[in-house]
Amino acid sequence: MFQPLGFEQRSVITSLGRIVYYTNTGSLWQHDVTTQGERKTLVFLHGFGGGSSAYEWSKVYPAFASDYRIIAPDLLGWGRSEHLGRHYKIDDYLTTIQEFLQQTCIAPVTVVASSLTAAMTIRVAIAHPDLFKSLILTTPAGLSDFGEDYSRSFFAQLASVPIVDRLLYSTGVATDNGIRTFLEQRQFAQPNRVYQEIVDAYLESAQQPNAEYTALSFVRGDLCFDLSLYIQQLTTPTAIIWGQKSQFTGPEIGRRLADLNPQAIRVFQHLEDVGLTPQLELPAVTIGLIRQFLPLLD
Repeated sequence: MFQPLGFEQRSVITSLGRIVYYTNTGSLWQHDVTTQGERKTLVFLHGFGGGSSAYEWSKVYPAFASDYRIIAPDLLGWGRSEHLGRHYKIDDYLTTIQEFLQQTCIAPVTVVASSLTAAMTIRVAIAHPDLFKSLILTTPAGLSDFGEDYSRSFFAQLASVPIVDRLLYSTGVATDNGIRTFLEQRQFAQPNRVYQEIVDAYLESAQQPNAEYTALSFVRGDLCFDLSLYIQQLTTPTAIIWGQKSQFTGPEIGRRLADLNPQAIRVFQHLEDVGLTPQLELPAVTIGLIRQFLPLLD
């Protein structure tokens, strides 16, 4: 899978399996070895969907590699990390995100996270505030927010039918055309921003053995929850970026969530003409916003 220049692949073993991550240990970023241990850490967590992986942030995190220690994992069941042949639950990710941070970070860190993973990271930060310095989140939503039940949607119900679910994944998700269609029609605001490297990276992840288990758990709604029930408990300083044209949860949901906890959520940045993943669609803008938010949250 795509790996930026100057980054190495490493791994840790969590209670549920091996998690692969990418970090800037190459000589390209470390001319002064005496400062390596003094660098602050930025952790980038990708969202969920057919073919998701750390690639989602790969156009953003190298911009911080000369100043920060970067950690960007493939979460359990995605990318190059271990793929379990089982239905995944929310607790699987709350547990492994917590354990991953405990094993890779020795001090509170800033976590940059996306979509449903960002919502889960909020819950981890509530339970373990000592692990976090700040949060910068793109479209953090539990996908069943304010009483909405995603699992009752037509697509979730369809993905819950045995045999049909595997057929749906193999023909509609884990193909070049299936991924490109989803990116162009559902994930991005502007289809012309999707290029072949993005499709190839998603496809390679989607075709890993047992990759369908995580994707179908997500599509069925097994990983969704109502973030509005938790977000008021957050104490970690947080900034939120929300694409205006996110088709799954619009910016009005984001604003409602942010308004529940203005003490912790210090910035809510609405982005016009952007979909679910500004980090892929407009990476330069996303880099600029992260740079702006880091000192504000400190």
